[in-house]
Amino acid sequence: MVDVRDGLRYTRTHEWVRVEGDIAVVGVTDFAQSELGDITYLELPEPGTKVTQGESMGVIESVKAASDIYAPTSGEVVEANKAVIETPELVNKSPYDDAWLVKIRMSSPDELTQLMDAEAYRKYLAETAAMA
Repeated sequence: MVDVRDGLRYTRTHEWVRVEGDIAVVGVTDFAQSELGDITYLELPEPGTKVTQGESMGVIESVKAASDIYAPTSGEVVEANKAVIETPELVNKSPYDDAWLVKIRMSSPDELTQLMDAEAYRKYLAETAAMA
């Protein structure tokens, strides 16, 4: 069973967001890491980089595939998680805790309303699984 945490917001491209004031802490979901398999490499934006909701802001590579990481909200990257760059397999072990990817100072917090809550994301995963 895939872990979907309550209290987070989710994208259709399987990123999660935890809001801390005007900062969006961003990572990839348990579903994403389980689909990708063993994570081998991450390319994340440097602090100071401006990102736009829905646009690619990095790359995650695994033994199976390389995928873009999409910005769930617009703003400026204020921190990239050095631990996951140095130890990418943290994403497989702890996608919601130790393996957050970046922190973004949101320029448009209202964009969060376009993201799914945990219940909607669970439903989305069930629907996409039924179509597979």
